[in-house]
Amino acid sequence: MSGSSPAARLQRLFEGHRLTPTQRRIAHSMVRRAADAPFLSSVELAELAGVSQPSVTRFAVALGFDGYPALRKHLREVAPAGAAGGGGAEERFNEYQQAVRAEIENLRHLAELLADPAPVERAGRLLAGSKPLLVLGLRAASSQARGFGYFAAKVHPDVRVLDEGGSMLHDRIDAAVRAGATALVCFALPRHPREVVDALAYAQERGLTVVTVADSAFAPVAEHSDLLIPAAVGTGLAFDTACAPMLLGRVLLEAMCDGLPEAQARLEEFDARAAARGLFVG
Repeated sequence: MSGSSPAARLQRLFEGHRLTPTQRRIAHSMVRRAADAPFLSSVELAELAGVSQPSVTRFAVALGFDGYPALRKHLREVAPAGAAGGGGAEERFNEYQQAVRAEIENLRHLAELLADPAPVERAGRLLAGSKPLLVLGLRAASSQARGFGYFAAKVHPDVRVLDEGGSMLHDRIDAAVRAGATALVCFALPRHPREVVDALAYAQERGLTVVTVADSAFAPVAEHSDLLIPAAVGTGLAFDTACAPMLLGRVLLEAMCDGLPEAQARLEEFDARAAARGLFVG
């Protein structure tokens, strides 16, 4: 695992384990503080995650360790040379710069994840083959869903964006299934609305394959996702930032275009019509 980021190593350590919601919270907190994780006490980690100290112990046992000291020992053994807790060079940057640098690290982590293109390519085929294609994103993730839907509609013949909850949500899923939909792509960002989890469970009940972009592989939506690709959000500001999920959405669009033979022709047709209408000023 040498050469990979601390966050990537932690993600691989947690993958394949069925964790409770509380344990997923601990895992997510460790990924967010990946460089410091090997040096946190169980009390510090509990405070960071907002859980009890016994929950941290149970989390370590769920990962196959005798207890938290054994987990921390393992993390220290695989930590890169020179790693240490504390601010270090980060202290030279103000809070706005640190937020940007944290997003850069999120993008680096995403780049590492995409070294294996198979999950994205599989997702692209699933989305390209679903007509209509459902795009779900509520609350904080609604802008991600709308942005994806806007561009997807330029190459896909039938895109239906679900960016509002309520009693009509299941009805719209039913209508899409009757029209031939086979897949739904979901953007799920914290804080995760209960309606999103319920909608994904219902979508699977109706036979849809669920592709999810979430902030973590341990997000609450994971249980109801057939294919989940994580992209971390930035948490350094008052409101989360979502550069990595947005970029991952564009990557999925690219993969979907590869699965739509008519995609290039549709784009060229749109450009011709836009020019004829004088749609853009530049």
